[in-house]
Amino acid sequence: MKKGKAADIEEDVESSLLRIVQEHQQASLRARDRTEEARREALRAASRVSELLVGAVNGGIEEAFVNEKRIEQEIRALMSTALRYSRQADQWHSMSQALNSALKEIGDFENWMKTMDYDCRSIGAAIFNIHRT
Repeated sequence: MKKGKAADIEEDVESSLLRIVQEHQQASLRARDRTEEARREALRAASRVSELLVGAVNGGIEEAFVNEKRIEQEIRALMSTALRYSRQADQWHSMSQALNSALKEIGDFENWMKTMDYDCRSIGAAIFNIHRT
């Protein structure tokens, strides 16, 4: 009966861990997709800036100055976005490291419990043999 409960608990833990890993993988994919979309948006913005620069050459110095300010704003926004995604990637990395650590600790605890169970059974058998003789 105890072995069945332990197996059920082990299955629950395993399924929970699998679910956590799957959620982590899905979240990583979503973050990667957002980063890729930001990159594509940056390329579109760079293309748009290029078109604005061509117009600036034709439109005069004042218009070029205005466009330069817009470009600087875009650069700051893109740098901010890139920094945010970099931090997010670092957070995911540290979270995955923590998950790996937790999984290792669970394995270590399980091995310790098995050893304790074996030792207790051995002691019980020895006591039973001593008592029987």
